[in-house]
Amino acid sequence: MWRAILAAIVGYIVWWAIGIAGFIALRSYWHDYAIVEPTLAFTLSMRLARLLVGVACGLGAGIVIGLIAQRRTLMPWVIGAVLLAQFLPSHYQLWAKFPVWYHLFFLLTLAPLIALGARWAVSWVGRPTIEATPARFVS
Repeated sequence: MWRAILAAIVGYIVWWAIGIAGFIALRSYWHDYAIVEPTLAFTLSMRLARLLVGVACGLGAGIVIGLIAQRRTLMPWVIGAVLLAQFLPSHYQLWAKFPVWYHLFFLLTLAPLIALGARWAVSWVGRPTIEATPARFVS
């Protein structure tokens, strides 16, 4: 239980760290992006790049959760729900600034991407299984 809680906390932090790093990279290496970011007048490629950062956040956080928890748990879905609750108000406020598909993709894939990353990581960990030894009968 404590391992799953720790995994969720670290996964949440990793989600934000990847996001911050991703948007710093976009601003630093894409001059046009940095210019239009204050007004949110993004081109299609800029919107897709932003969504790609979101995908990286979700998968990265999920992978960390899976590696720490080392088993399937509901924590990826819990963290996804927490993030969804955090982002719903801001997406509501920005609804007119972005196309509907943008909001729907980000919001609807938030939790599933975290769960997918966690599932991948748990499969990589490959929990050892105890194989049953056949019973030997003495005659």
